[in-house]
Amino acid sequence: MYTRTAARKMRVVLNAIRETADAEIALSKLKFEDKRAAKLIYKLLASAVANAGVKFGVTDPSRLYVKEAYANVGPTLRRFRPRAQGRATRINKRTSHITVVVAERD
Repeated sequence: MYTRTAARKMRVVLNAIRETADAEIALSKLKFEDKRAAKLIYKLLASAVANAGVKFGVTDPSRLYVKEAYANVGPTLRRFRPRAQGRATRINKRTSHITVVVAERD
């Protein structure tokens, strides 16, 4: 929640792992992805895999797959930059809410 990266930048990385059927393969893709958003999503997906083992008793993490992965738009932080002749322009610092759902294969 409230990640300081725009949702459209997150969605580029999420689209790459959404196609992946296996959570371990998705983690390895994210580890070698060259975008800043990939590091945040890697931590989120690794946490989801660990939580599945602790909270839901999944004994074999290789049976997990990425069921859902999406990024919604969060609140925008509005900042102002001084411009010429006493004016100011607005700078939008966008945030996003990331959701990654993992499920166990039958």
